[in-house]
Amino acid sequence: MNWLAKHLGNRKPVIAMAHLPALPGSPLHDAEGGMAAIIEHVSRDIEALQAGGVDCIMFGNEGDRPYLLEASPESLAAMTAAVEAVKESITVPFGVDYLWDPVATVAIAVATSAVFAREIFTGVYDSDMGLWQPDAARALRMRHDLGRDDLKLLFNVNAEFASPVGARSIESRAESAVFSSLADAVLVSGPMTGQPVDASELARVKDAVGETPVLANTGCTAENIAGILAVADGCIVGTHFKVGGDTWNPVDQDRVARFMEVVSRSRS
Repeated sequence: MNWLAKHLGNRKPVIAMAHLPALPGSPLHDAEGGMAAIIEHVSRDIEALQAGGVDCIMFGNEGDRPYLLEASPESLAAMTAAVEAVKESITVPFGVDYLWDPVATVAIAVATSAVFAREIFTGVYDSDMGLWQPDAARALRMRHDLGRDDLKLLFNVNAEFASPVGARSIESRAESAVFSSLADAVLVSGPMTGQPVDASELARVKDAVGETPVLANTGCTAENIAGILAVADGCIVGTHFKVGGDTWNPVDQDRVARFMEVVSRSRS
C-alpha cells in the first residue's frame, strides 16, 4: 500500500476540485454576496462531488484571476475561513491549493488540518503573472516547523499558464523535485486548466521518479481517464466535473458519477 492508498483512500485516487469563487480583494469578487455566497457555492459543489463518489476533495482559489504569486492577507484569510466553514460536511480526505503561492498553500493546509496540498514548489517560470520563482525551501521548512511533516505535498512540475526557464526536460525536473525538494508526489499538467496532459510526458516522468506517485493534473475526462490511469497513479479533476465541462460552472453530479464509473472499471 503506497501513501496514496493510506492517506487518500485509494491506490489510484480521484482528487476532485472544489473551486472557490473570487475571494475578497480579487477583481471578480462578488462584494454584495460576500463570504456567504462563496461558502454557499462551494458547499453545493462538495455535496455533488461526494454524492458522485470521488475519493478526495481539493480546495483551490480558481476564481482569483488574475492570479497572485504571493498571497494577499485578505485572500489568505478568506480562503482559510471558507475551508473551515465547510469542512465538517466533508466525508473524504481533503487538500488545498492557493494559486500560485506554495508558502500560503502550506499555511492554509496547516490551519485547516488538510491531509495534502498542491502547488508549484520548484523551478523558475516565464508566466502570464510575470517571472515566477516559488520557494520550496521556505514552504517545507514551514511544514516542519509547524509540526505537520505528515502533510503530503504534491509538486506540479510543468506549470499551467507558464513555460519553464531553462532547457531541462520535464523528467529531469521531476526527478530533481523528488531528490532535492522532497516531493511526496509529482503532478503533470497540460498547458492550461482543463487541457489534457501530454501522454509521453506522463510516461517519462513516471519512469524517472521511481516509487514516487505521479498524477495527471489537468484535462482528465471520462473518455481518456482509462488510458491515463494505465500510466498514472491517480488524477486531479476540476473542469470535467462542471456543468457542460465549463470550468466556471457548478459541479454536475451526473458527470461525476459517470466519470467514477469509468474509473471503477479501470481500477478493477
